[in-house]
Amino acid sequence: MAVLLWLLLALLGCTTAPDPALEETWEGWKILHAKEYPGEAEAIRREVWEKNLQRIQQHNQEESQGHHTFRLAMNHYGDLTDEEFNQLLNGFTPAWQEEPAPLFQASVALKTPVEVDWRAKGYVTPVKNQGHCGSCWAFSATGALEGLVFNRTGKLVVLSEQNLIDCSRKLGNNGCHGGYMTRAFQYVRDNGGLNSEHVYPYVATVRDEEEIKAGPWLTPALLFPGIFSSMFCSQQVNHGMLAVGYGTSQEHGHNVSYWILKNSWSELWGEQGYIRLLKGADNQCGVANQASFPVL
Repeated sequence: MAVLLWLLLALLGCTTAPDPALEETWEGWKILHAKEYPGEAEAIRREVWEKNLQRIQQHNQEESQGHHTFRLAMNHYGDLTDEEFNQLLNGFTPAWQEEPAPLFQASVALKTPVEVDWRAKGYVTPVKNQGHCGSCWAFSATGALEGLVFNRTGKLVVLSEQNLIDCSRKLGNNGCHGGYMTRAFQYVRDNGGLNSEHVYPYVATVRDEEEIKAGPWLTPALLFPGIFSSMFCSQQVNHGMLAVGYGTSQEHGHNVSYWILKNSWSELWGEQGYIRLLKGADNQCGVANQASFPVL
């Protein structure tokens, strides 16, 4: 705790006086998200929160002028710095040195539908929350496996990310410190299956080990209704999500195509836990990089 506090002080410098006009809003946000801070930590978190609020207001003003295709709003991650957010909630580890998996070969004769949403067809379990653990890779993997099981059996079973976190380390995954989906799929194949969430519940840490002492990290993840796109979004992938469909929407008089991605940062993030990401030739945020899916 002392190390984390020192790091925050180093990131923020000396804290500035809080804006009195935001006192009621700050207190309401703390109550809504059950936030409590010991000692001087509250002043530090209040300053981070105010800076994020300013960023949100600036972005939304620009959006009203037609500069963005989505809006922002404060959520439960609003008291985190960019550095904290990236360390806490991103955990995708590219597997550059692995043997290449078989590549998907699209059929020339196949005519793809204009829109697809596997949620409407019953393939997708409710949005989950990975907590302060860099286990997005496990949630992305279970989401794909849940859809595969439903396709084969007609039963939607919530599968265990914790099983993957605890047991796929011998294949190169690193628990709350990152992993890769194909290694998770390989573990399920080698193991002959995967436990359900009911049997093997999630605890957001590696069981029976003392590793997550400093925890993983994040950027203030915010609520953003609309189709997300940003020139600042890197194509160097550090987070895994589950693609559950795609579609097209009218935005400012133009047809805009998007991917529907299921995240694992709770329903308070994005659009009830999902994000619509710009779909097209520019490969927004590296969405087409290292995509994978399991087969039976």
